[in-house]
Amino acid sequence: MRNSDIDAVHAIETAVFPSPWSRAMFMEESARENDRVWIVAEAGNELLGYAGIMLVGEDAHIMNLAVRRDARGRGLGSALLSAVIDGAVCRGAVHVTLEVRESNVAAIGLYESAGLHDVGMRPGYYSGGGENAVIMWSDDMNAPGMQARRGQLAARAESVLADFELHDGSELVLGIESSCDETAASVMRGGNELVSSVVASQIVFHSRFGGVVPEIASRKHTEAIVGVIDEALARAGESLGLDGPLPIGDLSAIAVTHGPGLVGALVVGLAYAKGLSLATGVPLVGVNHLEGHIFANMLADPTVEPPLVALLVSGGHTSLVHMPAWGEYHTLGETLDDATGEAFDKVAKVLGLGYPGGPILSTYAADGDPAAIDFPRAMMRSGDYAFSLSGLKTAVINHIRHEREAGREIDIPDLAASFQQAVIDVQVSKSVRAAEECGVKMFCLAGGVAANAALREALREALEAIGVRMSVPPFALCTDNAAMIAAAGTYRFRRGERLGLDAEAVPGLRLG
Repeated sequence: MRNSDIDAVHAIETAVFPSPWSRAMFMEESARENDRVWIVAEAGNELLGYAGIMLVGEDAHIMNLAVRRDARGRGLGSALLSAVIDGAVCRGAVHVTLEVRESNVAAIGLYESAGLHDVGMRPGYYSGGGENAVIMWSDDMNAPGMQARRGQLAARAESVLADFELHDGSELVLGIESSCDETAASVMRGGNELVSSVVASQIVFHSRFGGVVPEIASRKHTEAIVGVIDEALARAGESLGLDGPLPIGDLSAIAVTHGPGLVGALVVGLAYAKGLSLATGVPLVGVNHLEGHIFANMLADPTVEPPLVALLVSGGHTSLVHMPAWGEYHTLGETLDDATGEAFDKVAKVLGLGYPGGPILSTYAADGDPAAIDFPRAMMRSGDYAFSLSGLKTAVINHIRHEREAGREIDIPDLAASFQQAVIDVQVSKSVRAAEECGVKMFCLAGGVAANAALREALREALEAIGVRMSVPPFALCTDNAAMIAAAGTYRFRRGERLGLDAEAVPGLRLG
């Protein structure tokens, strides 16, 4: 552990422990080299965990061990424990001791795997509730049995560290997206440098139906996917200064959307990605489409950091999500019926304006009066974070029918502005309350409807009033694309996650 690591160490300490050490305590520890061993675990440029041990004669007392929440479950705690014990034994330690909270069953199991055993209890040892501490000791670390135990722990640690595949930030990841009506492929370097991006839209094939027809979408994905991926690799080769397309074998991983979305559409992208992985040996990573939309914000603004709240608004989704840490998602509320984009499409279809309805209606709304028609604000004061768009959609359609039956000409700009404002009022109100209740200072707007200029401006103004900064992707990254899938896939790849070749598309895949 270096002094430059201490800020990151203290951040993990504060997030993990109810009574954390102060930054000054870590500074004091790092200065004591003769009777301390402090180890950190890093992957790329990220510090994922740390452990510290104090030497007193032939005894070594483990003072601290923690792993960042989003890096848990992969054996990093065992690797840290092995390293810090080996460091102590190399300095002459014979026995290892520690105290651990009685309720921390996982930690007790970890220490038992290293050969420590329960020798007693310290009642009320921990402040902030007076929880008991279990006292654990090891046998002689130089005894044959304990040496064998240490060897097993070290072998497991070596396997864990190899699985983390430390990266230098230059890995190339191919992203593949086919969840709805865009066939997309992108190559990303280091998780944030866009090397190439290709999107084949199907709007012309669905516009006459006023919405996406799943059977047509699947067929068009099948027709387009080979050419789209080939073009993405060709553009990547050109961007990287190669003589030809980027060879698939040069990729670090293939990231593919495996849900949520239209099952037939998802199957096309997933099947092709699995074929590439099987043929080339390049690791396969699965990405949740909604997580991809959140990562589009990170592509646009590298300063975006959790904790944050995200509003996901698209043709298939409307939800508020709390993201306390990288990769950790808690859905606060979502639509009970229609998604925002779906409601826009249906209103535009009734008016005969074409597809997709969102951009068309927002263009008309720019010239209309948002207070012209008093449409309902569904669930505005429900006290939760759920949304409902079907009642508003029905109210708009009924208004159109009544006006036509009365022989009156519909003022489309006023109607569009009033409808749009009813949607915005509810989403802004719930977003602001979510940001306040979650105590965040960062808010992300994501999804296709994030391209709506009026929604962007209303949210930004309301959030700034409570001291919350809002991030929103550029228009090209709001709609479905593979750049966001490659970015999220890079994060998942670095965590050591892999998708098996037996994986299936999950149309209802949840976020979290």
